Amino acid sequence: MPPSDPKLLTVVLNWRTADMTLRAAETALREMEGIGGELLLVDNDSRDGSFETMTRVVEDRAWPRTRVIDAGRNGGFGAGNNVGIRAGLSDGSRPDYVYILNSDAFPDTGAIRALLDHLQTHPETGFAGSYIHGPEGEPHLTTFRFPSIASEFEGAVRLGPISRWLRNRAVPVPIPEQTARVDWLAGASLMMRMEVLEEIGLFDETFFLYFEETDLCRRAKNAGYPTDFVRESSVTHIGSASTGMKEWQEVPGYWFDSRRHYFEKSHGRAYARLATAAHVAGGLLHRLRCLLRGRKPADPPRFLRSLISHEFSAPRPGATRGGDRAARLTGG
Repeated sequence: MPPSDPKLLTVVLNWRTADMTLRAAETALREMEGIGGELLLVDNDSRDGSFETMTRVVEDRAWPRTRVIDAGRNGGFGAGNNVGIRAGLSDGSRPDYVYILNSDAFPDTGAIRALLDHLQTHPETGFAGSYIHGPEGEPHLTTFRFPSIASEFEGAVRLGPISRWLRNRAVPVPIPEQTARVDWLAGASLMMRMEVLEEIGLFDETFFLYFEETDLCRRAKNAGYPTDFVRESSVTHIGSASTGMKEWQEVPGYWFDSRRHYFEKSHGRAYARLATAAHVAGGLLHRLRCLLRGRKPADPPRFLRSLISHEFSAPRPGATRGGDRAARLTGG
């Protein structure tokens, strides 16, 4: 049975965006009015004065039920959020739900309450996420299927007939017009049932950045707890403020590491190699079409070369199927 008076732990992870994080936190605190629980700001070892700035502001403004803690190291998105989840509520009690909010995301009126109400009234659901839009109201695509060999080929080849043929295997899911079940959601605004996390473990810290939400939602679904997109919960998102993704000229190595770990962990090494082969095949066909038409390929420079190189390089320590151990509540 859902708790009659649920407690919510909201975690906002900061890395060198203290002012923006404080704005997000202040908005979240407003939307937590009438909801039991606390707000926790986690500085992901910014080393730029962020921790001191956030601590001072929270104290000077006398924000209620709000704490600031230092992660002690920058282990990435999942590891930083795990620090906050493991810290729990200040009185040592267990929250019923955990809500993770990006430092560049600002819940609209009623957004947090809508997620909480959905999980309260849908006990079979493990995670619930928001409709995300930009500052001007433009929708952000955050609803997805789990990646597969077919989706790797479809996403790389970029050819209309093939995309139509594989439309039910493509990773992006058109934004539902109403609340709906999806495979996974981006973690900009995601509420999670604590008992599910206790059963399946927290974020796998082998992922430094990217694919950690995909993996967590997959583990939850495999345990019988699906993820729901809640259209009534709306959040304004600036996007990529900490990672600088919009300015990428070259895909960083940690993205390839995370992709490889996801496929190997979820399906095994042979499947991972086939997924990469499918992506390379699709990418080469895309480049051939671009060459014949005198166009520039859509991928960043050297993308396929880097993808192949990472696929056959030695795996990083911990990048195995045993990676879940790092995500356990009692793990490090």
